[in-house]
Amino acid sequence: MVLESIINPIKAEENPRRLFLVGFLYATIGLFLGYWVFADQASLVMVFLTVFACIPLLYKTMKVEEEKDLKIKNEGMILKEHSKALSFLILLFFGMVIAFSLWYTLLPASTANSMFRVQTQMITSLNQHVTGHVTNLTLFSRIFMNNLKVLIFCILFSFIYGAGAIFILTWNASVIGAAIGNFVRTNISGYAAQLGLGNLSSYFYAASMGLLRYSIHGTPEILAYFVAGLAGGIISVAVMRHNFSTKAFERILLDSSDLIMIAVFLLFVAGLLEVYITPLFF
Repeated sequence: MVLESIINPIKAEENPRRLFLVGFLYATIGLFLGYWVFADQASLVMVFLTVFACIPLLYKTMKVEEEKDLKIKNEGMILKEHSKALSFLILLFFGMVIAFSLWYTLLPASTANSMFRVQTQMITSLNQHVTGHVTNLTLFSRIFMNNLKVLIFCILFSFIYGAGAIFILTWNASVIGAAIGNFVRTNISGYAAQLGLGNLSSYFYAASMGLLRYSIHGTPEILAYFVAGLAGGIISVAVMRHNFSTKAFERILLDSSDLIMIAVFLLFVAGLLEVYITPLFF
């Protein structure tokens, strides 16, 4: 397939920044194709089309990372090797986020609302769950447990479907993109009047603030999901290759367990940032 030939894990590790553009391209193509073919269901179809484009890269990455587990015996070296894959995967994700947020901002309001209808409903639902007076500890507990549930889904989806976690991550990218786009639309006039900026400058400033608002806690959170998805995918590939009957499979399980613990720790940090740090700026 054409999109599959654009990048592979080896090229991605050599030039991870390229994955940002790849993520932007995949999301943009998925968004416009989804709206063109299935306008009424574009908010979901664009996610599936973007996922389809990402699956070959994610599956090949899982195979490469599983092979590293078999070849490298030092756990520290294995984790260092995994960090190369995680670096380009997180850039792939941010490319999607920027694409979704950009088109949400630039497209006519009626078109954007139609394209991101389900995402907007999700954002509204999440906001309703945090209304009213709640303590920071209670809010942290809610956020952490909800994110932990998503983490478990990432592991299960990757284990069952190989690269299945990319669906959850692409869905999150579309939701975050819609949230950033809505933030820009809502605050651009206020920033322009407050800072005396021109139209282009005010758009850039509002977009930067919107991205910063979600990236403070979003970066470790999304990284946690990728780490968990990588762990589930590595086990999935190992089972398919029947490595579970060897000592090498024990090493793979140990590596995956370390990745899952790292993912939970990252979620904990992300929850603290979301509750105690992000509100200080926004």
